[in-house]
Amino acid sequence: MIAYTYILINFFTVVICFLASFDKKILFNRFFGTFLISSTIVAVPFIGWDIWFTEKGVWWFDTRYTLGFTLAGLPIEEWLFFYCIPFACVFTYYCMDKFFDLKWVNSFNNIIVFTATIFLTVVGLLYHHKIYTFITVIVTLLTLSYLHFIAKKEWIGQASLVYLILMPGFFAVNGILTGSIIPSPIVNYNPDSFLGIRMLTIPVEDAVYGYSQFLLNVYFFSLLKKKHREN
Repeated sequence: MIAYTYILINFFTVVICFLASFDKKILFNRFFGTFLISSTIVAVPFIGWDIWFTEKGVWWFDTRYTLGFTLAGLPIEEWLFFYCIPFACVFTYYCMDKFFDLKWVNSFNNIIVFTATIFLTVVGLLYHHKIYTFITVIVTLLTLSYLHFIAKKEWIGQASLVYLILMPGFFAVNGILTGSIIPSPIVNYNPDSFLGIRMLTIPVEDAVYGYSQFLLNVYFFSLLKKKHREN
């Protein structure tokens, strides 16, 4: 049964959102194709990052918790992770945007971006020798800079609020992956590669990594969904 741990994490992350997608008030199922394309666009560079870090020993996987099938050095469950987690996140954002008016949070866009930029820049300069920390900082800075200054997206504030709302799920999923309620972690981290600051068992970098991934998934999904409607 232990070998099914990671695949079950993916399954339970996505199953409720998937079933709810067919609700007549939601009908997110209309955008399954759009989501698949947009999530793949985001997944490609993040999976490349994952493969590189695994090869470098920045992190590694305890294969006792996986089915044993690997591709490019990653368990098949890790590949699915880049679709299951974004599906739950994008579905939640879609529902929150559909049923609640969160646009008021967008008045804080400048504060969010500039505060994050200053904080991340300082961390990046101080801990440039920590590869997970440094790459996470760079990716998040580029993501925020592009969305705010180039794409000029007005939804950064409401997306950030939804990400905060998703935090219980983040702690549940990443907590299990990092060994919070199981005998040992599924994902192990080289202590020389990150700050060593953990939220329970979760490296703080995971939350920042997840934030940039979430923003990019929302961006590409919203972009392709708009084109879908125009067609």
